Amino acid sequence: MTGVTPKGERRRYALISAAAELLREGGFEAMRHRAVAQRAGLPLASTTYYFSSLDDLVVSAVEHIGMLEVAQLRAQISGLSRRRRSAETTADILVELLVGEVNGPHITEQLISRYERYIACSRQPALREVQRRNLHQRSDAVAEALERSGRTARHEMAYALVCMVDGAVMAALVDDRQGPCAAARAAVIDVIDILAPLDRRAVSA
Repeated sequence: MTGVTPKGERRRYALISAAAELLREGGFEAMRHRAVAQRAGLPLASTTYYFSSLDDLVVSAVEHIGMLEVAQLRAQISGLSRRRRSAETTADILVELLVGEVNGPHITEQLISRYERYIACSRQPALREVQRRNLHQRSDAVAEALERSGRTARHEMAYALVCMVDGAVMAALVDDRQGPCAAARAAVIDVIDILAPLDRRAVSA
């Protein structure tokens, strides 16, 4: 089997990382065998040696991006203090978690890439489980952020918030009268006290 040696594992990981970078930068059209091999600094034949097809590599790249995104969410949440927060402050936190920094570099390109992956899963069944798992992991992260903000944190409500933010961001990417972060913040503020009300048992800051 390929990729079982340490060298093979390193090469396989390098190809996945390169493919993930290209996918985030330019979408699925940017992912070609030659481009991935060049980005990884490996021979062209390595892409077909370590992966059965381009679709196989795409699935690995999408899974890799999801793992990185969830790890980043977890790191951000680990530094979030426990105190009761207003709807506005909670919305700011959720937007930073789910959308990114308002003035962060290349935020639009990264968001477009994210939602291209979402749409692609409807056409590529192999991606569906990867994206479904990522969505639930993001929802778990939001539930923890809500709990740390002195709010109820039912998973199904956190899931609804994530889906609502995704919808607001996609709409903002089409209609540029309002930026993605502003659109997501407005949507969250409207419903946060309904979907995740303050827990009266939480200690007030």
